[in-house]
Amino acid sequence: MSKPAAAANPDDYKIKDTKPQLGERWPHGGIRGGGGWISSDRVTSTYDLVEQMYYLYVRVVKARDLPINPITASCDPYVEVKLGNYKGKTQHFEKRTYAEWKQVFAFSKDKIQSTVLEVYVKDKDMISRDDYLGKVVFDMNEVPTRVPPDSPLAPQWYRLEDRKGDKKSRGEIMLAVWMGTQADEAFSEAWHSDAATVHGEGVYSVRSKVYVSPKLWYLRVNVIEAHDVESEDKSQPPQVFVKAQLGNQILKTKLSATKTTNPLWNEDLVFVAAEPFEESLVLTLENKAGSKEETVGRIVLPLNAFEKRLDHRPVHSRWFNLEQFGFGMLEGERRMQLKFSTRIHLRASLDGGYHVLDESTMYISDQRPTARQLWKKAIGILEIGILSAQGLQGMKTKDGKKTTDAYCVAKYGLKWVRTRTILDNFNPKWNEQYTWEVYDPCTVVTLGVFDNAHLGGEQGATAKDARIGKIRIRLSTLETDRIYTHSYPLLVLQPSGLKKTGELQLAFRFTCLSLSNMIYLYSQPLLPKMHYQHPLTIHQLDSLRYQAMNIVAVRLGRAEPPLRKEVVEYMLDVDSHMWSMRRSKANFFRIVSVFSGVLSMSKWLGDVSNWKNPITTILVHILFFILVCFPELILPTIFLYMFLIGIWNFRSRPRHPPHMDTKLSWAEAVQPDELDEEFDTFPSSKTQDVTKMRYDRLRSVAGRIQTVVGDIATQGERFQALLSWRDPRATCLFVVFCLIVAVALYVTPFRIVVLVAGLFVLRHPRFRSKMPSVPSNFFRRLPARADSML
Repeated sequence: MSKPAAAANPDDYKIKDTKPQLGERWPHGGIRGGGGWISSDRVTSTYDLVEQMYYLYVRVVKARDLPINPITASCDPYVEVKLGNYKGKTQHFEKRTYAEWKQVFAFSKDKIQSTVLEVYVKDKDMISRDDYLGKVVFDMNEVPTRVPPDSPLAPQWYRLEDRKGDKKSRGEIMLAVWMGTQADEAFSEAWHSDAATVHGEGVYSVRSKVYVSPKLWYLRVNVIEAHDVESEDKSQPPQVFVKAQLGNQILKTKLSATKTTNPLWNEDLVFVAAEPFEESLVLTLENKAGSKEETVGRIVLPLNAFEKRLDHRPVHSRWFNLEQFGFGMLEGERRMQLKFSTRIHLRASLDGGYHVLDESTMYISDQRPTARQLWKKAIGILEIGILSAQGLQGMKTKDGKKTTDAYCVAKYGLKWVRTRTILDNFNPKWNEQYTWEVYDPCTVVTLGVFDNAHLGGEQGATAKDARIGKIRIRLSTLETDRIYTHSYPLLVLQPSGLKKTGELQLAFRFTCLSLSNMIYLYSQPLLPKMHYQHPLTIHQLDSLRYQAMNIVAVRLGRAEPPLRKEVVEYMLDVDSHMWSMRRSKANFFRIVSVFSGVLSMSKWLGDVSNWKNPITTILVHILFFILVCFPELILPTIFLYMFLIGIWNFRSRPRHPPHMDTKLSWAEAVQPDELDEEFDTFPSSKTQDVTKMRYDRLRSVAGRIQTVVGDIATQGERFQALLSWRDPRATCLFVVFCLIVAVALYVTPFRIVVLVAGLFVLRHPRFRSKMPSVPSNFFRRLPARADSML
């Protein structure tokens, strides 16, 4: 096992170029792309973005005519496949002379240290040593090589041999043995020699798998009204509200405006529902009687009863009878319940025209609506080869030493992939390739590396898979049909600070299927049209996104092997909305960076007007005279200037896709207390003194923000005061000034006005005063409403 790498330097936080040996290469050579490639008519290889890894595959199908133990008069057979020091076993069957396993064993060629493969058939003995029934021996030099896309190798019957190598009179086993690669379809389901130490349920958690997110719908329930509502207290009419529950989601309407037996709401309640629809919608009508709430009626509605719609066309409303509660009806009165029961008026539908957001729109990976009928054709193909990781840190302690059992998860659109787990290795090599259809280039693929804590040990049931790191790749930043081979730093922010936990080596390619469709998409809205024609509120979107994340995590956690909740939440950034002083600083400096160009331009104009460089100022004067004399050249000049800037910047365009930037994230200069606050739970679990200190600090920051917002409001109110006559003398002066300027502009050509104004702005410092200008003085004297605030 390799040793963990030393702590990373700040220079190691950058993306690096790699040159892996990609593509399918076979011992017998070929003509594709140079020496060693297999000869084929295919345009591209199905596994051309990973390094080739060879495996010896042994498919154990079944056995027949096995001898019976003369003592127990039965046979409990199982198969043991042995290659050097590696042993793999099938399950055993009780009392059978004919057994069928259909199991595949895979042995990495790099670790093969034997020249023979031995397949034993044994009889399971619960008390003493297992009995030997026979074996089959294969010479490794005689094992055939299967070259994709050849059909699977047909298994054959082999007569069992005794310990001396002679054929036995009874017993045969059906086997197929071949040399292949990770491109073999048997690879994902095979028992791997790399995971030979894993037993029990942990075997399933080390395999590679592909998952699909559940199909999510927005369930819109329009609660219109209710009739014949009765309360336990007959002396006063009820004042009710409707509580709706779908799974763990609970929403309530407002309390009816008046106390009445026929309340009216006309409110929309929106839920997230996942196919297959396992939960039902539970509606409860509750009466607010003083400080307590009493249940008036209840109804359970299956989601399949609701109409699915692709747009916002009206859905027919329906009346539903509620089940009565709490009135102690006698048996003889129950048949009258439906006739005189409380009724509720609903309009409910499953809206398929929306995209159910389960991730932030900042790095969304899918924008298609729920209804498949509204999907457009794919515009491209994304292929990712997850090659390896280098220099991973020890994530847990086992037998007194640090160890890591790493696997990688990639998420794009509805498709999640999980590589197999490489045990006890700080430099794991996966070399697995996956493909996604791309429907929009302005999307992001997310990859995360985790440590598997569910390998069947004592801590497996309660332990969580630890985060090793995560990267994101925006497809719109990639050139089409180019293979990128990079090593990405895996960075994770911990309470102790920023830590580099290793590097992830990838090879990926974005192939464009239709350039015209891709260009057309740049003119289309980011989300389906229903998000703009009938938008949901910001509060609804945030709440529904959180519910959708929970549903996806629960559904994927029920797969086999499960994709754990902590993994799904980390990939979907479930806590990205939580307060963080570090993120607040990072976002502030992002704003400063955005406006830095404007500030630089204003500084340059100030230097020009102050004649810091006389030659530049004279040239600007000449350009200004030309534009005043020929104003039709202004817009063409601006666009030509931007064109030239774009062409000039093409030389220094980014060569690498963007990656996690530690300086942009403000992760290197973050204070320990700020990190401790960022990793705090919600509500806070810290002591009262710590919470008080953080609250005071937050008040200080908010006070400065409050002052800035107040200053902005003051300037706006001064503009309003120009014509509001709040200061009658100032407004009178401004109105007279406006009249004089209007008359002057009517009689003066516009070019002369612009020329005079420009020359005044660009005048020499000798003609300038250090005192504030008259308009500035006048504006600052205008009243604002700040003096009216308490």
